Amino acid sequence: MKSRWLVLLALVCLAGTSLFAQDLGGAWQGTLSAQGNQLRVVFRVTKAADGKLVGQGFSIDQGGQPIPMSAISVEGRTVKWKLDPLSASYEGTFSPDGNAINGTLTQAMPVPLNLVRATPQTAWAIPEPTPPPKPMDLAANPGIEVATVKPSSAETRGRLYTMRGDRMTAINVSVMNLITFAYDLHEQQVSGGQNWMSADKFEIVIKPDTSGQPNINQMKLLLRKVLEERFQLKTHTEKRELTVYAMTLPPNTQHKLTASAAIAGNLPSLLFPRPGLLPARNATMTELSQSLQSAVLDRPVVNRTGIEGRFDFTLDWMPDETQFASFGPPQQQQPDNGKPSIYEAFQQQLGLKLERAKAPADVMVIDKLERPSEN
Repeated sequence: MKSRWLVLLALVCLAGTSLFAQDLGGAWQGTLSAQGNQLRVVFRVTKAADGKLVGQGFSIDQGGQPIPMSAISVEGRTVKWKLDPLSASYEGTFSPDGNAINGTLTQAMPVPLNLVRATPQTAWAIPEPTPPPKPMDLAANPGIEVATVKPSSAETRGRLYTMRGDRMTAINVSVMNLITFAYDLHEQQVSGGQNWMSADKFEIVIKPDTSGQPNINQMKLLLRKVLEERFQLKTHTEKRELTVYAMTLPPNTQHKLTASAAIAGNLPSLLFPRPGLLPARNATMTELSQSLQSAVLDRPVVNRTGIEGRFDFTLDWMPDETQFASFGPPQQQQPDNGKPSIYEAFQQQLGLKLERAKAPADVMVIDKLERPSEN
């Protein structure tokens, strides 16, 4: 009799595993607490013709753009999937009745996210995706219709350049940040000026006088005009030999970059969810070099790869003490996470090489700079 019960128990366990695997199909929804905000998220999972599970995620309070799910798996009561465009992953456990999943969403750091199965009566409506904004004419040289410059709040952390509707916003930036971003320079390529140009932080909102969303180069033109008009910036350029980092493609090798499927005209995404993680989307090699020199490395970065086009890729490494200095001193020493150095990550993850070299470089010498005029 005992052996019969063991056989029955084994059959029940096998049936339960099969049930849970089939039961993941459908819509799952829950609320994510992120930086004080409550964000409703939905995941829709179906089974493809080849039997594999496929799905999409939606953050419906952030526009509802679909985010592809990958590596969806069910093992017993454990559910896992990835959200590659966000460099995020989810892992959870089915409730006994199979109608809830208690788990964690990890993107740089883990955050609890519990999901319930949605029914036609309880399902949250997913908004229609906002159509992409009309790009500004590529030949346009936009001027400024309105610009506001004000000190950043002391509580503001990080640094960001973004578009909000028809306005460009620079958040928590110093004049040094503005100069290096707008003129594609490293701090070592800027000479002169006063201490406040690095210490004081500002929030800047610009409404261009030209319709359409500016591309990255037009955004930089707008910031140059703010520097000239509101900070009275005047400069001249000198050529000096500097130590730089050179990005190259080793001879007779193939890079590991994925051609971007982004719609033509979309802005590139080169944001750091945490120091040492760069999930880049729709980016050129020159934009990568500019991002590294403005945010990460202690020297200018020169793109010598010869690679044209826009790509999606993720660079994940263990930063050393010389990196991310422009963001200020670290809050705490990062523990060794077993990830490669940035030089190793370049080779392993991108198929590229990053090394030091000597090169002549333009240096901007500041002749005049004033605190910003009142709005």
